This record gives sequence, C-alpha cells and structure tokens, in this order.
Amino acid sequence: MTDAGRSNIAMEGFDVVVVGGGHAGCEAALASARMGCSTLLVTLSLEKISLMPCNPAVGGVGKGQLTREIDALGGEQGRNTDRSCIQMKMLNTSKGPAVQALRAQADKKLYEDNMKRALAAQQDLKVLEGRVASLIVSRETIGGVVLSDGSSITASAVVLACGTFLNGKIVVGDQRFPAGRMGELPATELSANLTGFGIELARFQSATPPRVDARTIDTSRMTLESGDADPQTFSLLSKGHELEQLPCYLTYTTEKTHEVVRDHLHHSPIKTGSISGKGPRYCPSIDRKVMNFPDRDRHPVFVEPEGLHTSEMYLQGLTTSMPVWVQEKIINSTPGLEHARLMRPGYAVEYDYAVPSQLEPTLQSRILKNLFLAGQINGTSGYEEAAAQGLVAGINAGCSILGRDPLVLKRSEAYIGVLIDDLVTKGVDEPYRMFTSRAEYRLLLRHDNAHTRLSPIGHRLGLVPREILCLTESTEKSVHRLIELLSTTRVAPSPSSDEFFLAHTSSPIKETQTLLQLLKRPEIRLADLLHEFLPERSESPDTLNSAEIQVKYDGYIRRQLKQVERASALEEASIPTGFRYADVPGLTIEAREKLTRLQPRTLGQASRIAGVTPADVSIISIYLRR
Repeated sequence: MTDAGRSNIAMEGFDVVVVGGGHAGCEAALASARMGCSTLLVTLSLEKISLMPCNPAVGGVGKGQLTREIDALGGEQGRNTDRSCIQMKMLNTSKGPAVQALRAQADKKLYEDNMKRALAAQQDLKVLEGRVASLIVSRETIGGVVLSDGSSITASAVVLACGTFLNGKIVVGDQRFPAGRMGELPATELSANLTGFGIELARFQSATPPRVDARTIDTSRMTLESGDADPQTFSLLSKGHELEQLPCYLTYTTEKTHEVVRDHLHHSPIKTGSISGKGPRYCPSIDRKVMNFPDRDRHPVFVEPEGLHTSEMYLQGLTTSMPVWVQEKIINSTPGLEHARLMRPGYAVEYDYAVPSQLEPTLQSRILKNLFLAGQINGTSGYEEAAAQGLVAGINAGCSILGRDPLVLKRSEAYIGVLIDDLVTKGVDEPYRMFTSRAEYRLLLRHDNAHTRLSPIGHRLGLVPREILCLTESTEKSVHRLIELLSTTRVAPSPSSDEFFLAHTSSPIKETQTLLQLLKRPEIRLADLLHEFLPERSESPDTLNSAEIQVKYDGYIRRQLKQVERASALEEASIPTGFRYADVPGLTIEAREKLTRLQPRTLGQASRIAGVTPADVSIISIYLRR
C-alpha cells in the first residue's frame, strides 16, 4: 500500500481493528465485518494471509467438531477447507458418533488464495500490511493501535491474533534468531507494550517437521492412505462439490532411525537448552519421542502432500529442530525415505503468549476494555482452535460496538464453549489442543448435529444466511418424520424377514416389532432396514445418519441431557464481580488464592478450577444465599 493509502487508512478510523492475518485473525475480521462493523485487518505480510506453516490439514478428532461448529456459526474455515481440499476422510467410523470426526488434507496455497478472495470480497473489511507496535489506551479502554512507522489507527475495539509472532525466535540446531515463522520478522515491540499495561505473558514453543520432494520417495514401501469414496464436507454450502483427492502414505521409524537420533541427541535444542518454552504434549518431536519412549521400536510417520501443484511432502511424525544434516540422516533412515531429498528443514519457534485466565468468557481482556485476544496468543495450538477463538472474538467485538449481548457458548452447547471455558477457567501449562475427551457432553456435541445446535445462533447474529437455516431446519424435520415412521412401521415374523436378519448376522424375530426397535440392534443399519421394509423411501445421507444416531444412542443422549439439567443450577448461579473470597470462612487456602486470582463468573466455573473442591463450592453457595 502507498504512503497515501496508509495515511487514508490512519485518518479513517474503524469500529474494529484485527491484528494478525492467520486463522484466528481472518475469522475475527470476517465476523465483525459481516455484522456490519467497519473492520481493518493488519497483517505483517499480505502474501502470508491464512498461511499453514505446519501440516496443511484441517479437522481430526475434536478439531473437526470445532471446524464444523465454525461453519454452523457462519465462519469461513469449513467452507474454505472444502474449496481447498485434496483429501477428505471421516475418522473413527468403527467407533461411536461422539468421537467420529472429519479430517481434510488441504492444498495449502489454494487455502491461502481462497481466504484472500473471501477477505477481498467482504463488505466493510479492509486489509493493511503493517506491524502493530502498541495499543492506544485511555482510561483502561482501547482506542486503537499504533504501527511501527508511527501511524495511529483509531478503533473502538481491537482483536489481537498474533500467532507465534510475539517476541518470536526460531531454533534450528545451534542457530537461534528472531522470527515469528521461518523467513518472517517477529513482533517485538507489542510484547513490551502489553506487559506495560499489566497483561501477564509467558513462553511456549511449537515446532514443524521437514518437507521432502515427492519425486524422491518410494511409496511402494509405505501403506496407502486414501480418502473416503463418498466424502462428506464441513460446510452445508459445499454439498455436491467436486473433489480431486490425492493419496497419503504411512511408514514407520525403525531402530536405525532411533539410533541416529540417540547418536545426535547432544545436538538437539531440547538437550542443549536452546529451547526453554514448553511445547505441545500431544505432538512431540522425534527426538523427544526417542527420549521419552525408549522401549518403543517404531513410531508412525504420515507422508502427506502439501498441494496439487507442488512436490512437497509433509512428514507428520518426524517433527524436529535438530541441525539440518541430522534431519537428513533421520529422514533417510526411515523406510521409503532412504533417498528422499530435503526441501525444507524442520524448526522450532518460541513465542510469548498471554495467560488466558486474564480473559472473560467473551475473550475480552479483564484489564483493558474492548481488547479481545484469540488464537495462539492465548496459549493454544492448531488452526481449528485458533479459528474458533477468532470467530468468537470477532463476534464479541462486533457485539460491543453494536450494543448487543455478547456470545458465550456453554460447555453443553459446543466444543467452542468447552475450548474457551477451559482457557479462561483452567488456564494452560502447555499449548492447548482440543480432544473429544475434554467435552463431558460429547455425545450431544456431535459432528452431525453442529448446524442444528448453532446455526440459529449464527443466523441471529447475522452470520448465517436464511437458506442455510432453512436447510438445517428441513433436515431436522426430516429426521423427526423418519423416526416417527420407524416407530409406527411394524415387521412381523416371516421367512423373508428371517432371511434378512440372518444375512445381517442378527437373530430372527419371534414377535412383531417396530423398525425403531429393530434399529436399536447394533448390527442393523437404518439404510438396510429401509431398503428391505420401506423400499419406496428415499432419504438424504445426512437424514439417515442423524436419525440412526438418535435412535441407537437414545438412552445415552437422554442421560447426558439429564446431566446438563443437573449442572445448569451451578452454571446459572452467578458470582458477583469482585467477590471477596477472603471473607468466606472455611475455604481452603488454595481455593481462596485461585478463586481470587481467576474470579469465576459462576459456581459452575468455580467448580472446574483445579484445586477448588466440591466442599469449597458448597461453602460459597451457602455464603451467597445468606
């Protein structure tokens, strides 16, 4: 942008300024602009918007539910993934619906380009290349940002989505240099500025594996990992989308690989102390895996394409920041990669993050009004966790401008609610990653019902078009009609019915039963029942899937709904702002200290704080009633 253009931007002023053009920043900017707020997205590089610096994949267990929910609320990640997808697969199909999740391998360049087009086409949204050096604050309220060139941009709300750029440092072997990502400058001034306002920062690290040339690998020594023959989509807007799928491959490290790692551990930044920030527990480097699991004779390595028009292959499972020459030895000791040529080395990045317990459930700072934080700056990992936070931060920035009630999703409503509640209530001691096990009501928060749960909220916010809401409501009605039909259609014992059940390894019936009763048998599928007993029926795959889940898991779903009902009393019992826990007799010292520091808004939040016992919660409840 020219100096004149930059000057015009500075003079214009905005409702919302979003700092950072990654997955969190893009969602935040689109959300606030779609709500009608004049929005500016400031990014360090226009060329790196929505970059996928690690695995170009979206979704997976826990994460896929987040992306589906982002789409249900009117966000962009799901539909952008569908447009950029080169392989789609539903995971855990042999397990229950609570842990089934969609995962997509994306063309990372196409993903960036599609997101740039979405930003460019969005009304009320402008994009500026620049580095934010400080915040404009008056009376503990945000007034805008100051760029590194001295330009001031006024704004009524600011969303910080800085990723790994706050005081970022790259580590490769014994090399250590300032950078937010490889080849990109860090944001150094902003860390000191945030600390000056009293915002507590800490240090984490993340890492990425090396990439190799696809033309130099031997896939015959690997296991083929194909996408689904009839792939699903994250977004309802993507139905009927043509998909060109590429294969992935699976290989394993060997004892030879582990020997190479052990022989060169003295070069590992983990051993030398070059890396001090804590990294993600569930995505360890190969050197850490060899150190922590000496009895394991192999570890999986997924070899995945980075796009349709590149020969780069991503080596998921060989993450490391050891010297480049050691990385090459590790790669070449892995079956199928003996002659693989390194294209990009793996590296680690250390960065500052803001301790998330300083945030409201809206993702607004408790220290500075109308300052919202989203993404890795809150101590999370992953594109999905970042995008989910960005969407909520952008929505709530817009709500603050428009005078609307903020969006706070409950743990029983969405994985997004679980994510944010975990961050602001429990805090983090390592980069946070979403898993289905974090959601106590995960059977209610399934992939298949995300739009039923959340699209009405997205429509109310102005983010979900009427056509999607109507489609969601139509599918829901179709499911209810189908379940009603199953409950009224009866099957009597007969030679033909005996033949059907035996063909499906099920016992023949001895008395008349409804299709609903028969569907509760684990081995019986709804599509087979309809084909045999109601051949004239034609239902969409979404309707069939949702109806089958609701019937087969009816008892478990009812049980979780009762759990939600019992817990609602705690969730609705509010605690006054600034409540003095020091005045409450009988609390443990640990509970008093943590409750005073974290200031939970409800008894439900208080009950989830580590170190706060059920007895402590009861004491507070009695004290509040008095």
